[in-house]
Amino acid sequence: MFEEFASALSDMLRASPLEAQRPLRWTIIANPKAGGFTMKTRWKRHLVMLEEGRARARLNSRPSPAEPSRTSLSLPSEGPRKGLLLTRAQGHGGEICRALLDEIAQDEGQERPFHLIICAGGDGTSREVMEQLYQAPASIREHLAILRLPMGTGNDGADAWDLDRALQLINDKAEVRKQRAVVLKNKGGERTFLAFNILSVGLDAFVTHMTNRMKSRFPGDSYKLWIDLAALFYDKLYTVGYLDVRSRDAQGKETLAFKEKLLLVAMGESGRRSYGAHKWILPDERNVCAITQMPLHRKIALKGLLAYGTHMDHKEALLWNAHGLEIYSEHPMLAQMDGETASLGKEDFPVNISLSEPVIPILKLLP
Repeated sequence: MFEEFASALSDMLRASPLEAQRPLRWTIIANPKAGGFTMKTRWKRHLVMLEEGRARARLNSRPSPAEPSRTSLSLPSEGPRKGLLLTRAQGHGGEICRALLDEIAQDEGQERPFHLIICAGGDGTSREVMEQLYQAPASIREHLAILRLPMGTGNDGADAWDLDRALQLINDKAEVRKQRAVVLKNKGGERTFLAFNILSVGLDAFVTHMTNRMKSRFPGDSYKLWIDLAALFYDKLYTVGYLDVRSRDAQGKETLAFKEKLLLVAMGESGRRSYGAHKWILPDERNVCAITQMPLHRKIALKGLLAYGTHMDHKEALLWNAHGLEIYSEHPMLAQMDGETASLGKEDFPVNISLSEPVIPILKLLP
């Protein structure tokens, strides 16, 4: 499986038009437990797409050399030596990325290589790598980009939801653009959390928390199951109290302030974003959504609408644009950052959630 995966990607990368006038170095960081590999029917579809991508790559002719990075060839790996490194445990993807950043820092000369980091896993693997890139010096980020392949079960943070579309970013002409992060800081700033798709507090963070805890017992997409259960039991486990919410624009000017009983508040890196395996919490250009408390029968009716983004037409959904939020709660809550969760105690409030400057280089197809 991994031999086929690495071989097909290698053939595409050797011919890729990406940064065609510079030497290209690639590193593939793959989670072998990701659903795109372990689910047989999904892997079969992916294998077909990989072969189709390899066939398209034969039409390309790259003027500069392309080869695996030194890091991918030197670190211990159970995978084939074609630029592929398989993660062994949580956090390993970040370790690999740190080693690669050291290699990039040592690159010298007029023909300094351009590095492409390919994440092949779920949102967790991508987040580990993205966090390292966010913290890297700008002088290093100028010589790299990341491509997040949809090899997990949800893939809301991937650069394309389908593998064939993602492979176009290798085979066709793409440009490097910089993406923001969503940053949460607690009162005092001692705790900082990052998201690169959606960061939220409240009921949906509880759903994510329970999904993560029960993955071994409920393999596959159990997010929907916990949405159903949360509609019934969330109020019994957490106090849904009043939240003071203050919203500001990019200049720091307050644009909105209100106090409501809220089930959740979600802020995206941009609008038109989903989470929980393509649940459209941000269905249009607005990047913030809050859901007010409601009776049980309304929760049951509304939870299905979130999957398709039609909740925005209902009175319980508040959507708007913001560059930053301040949220105050008198009760503990959970926060989620691209599928990872953390507990926020009363002492952590008010929390500040804001958009960073565009910092992380990602690929976008040229029009």
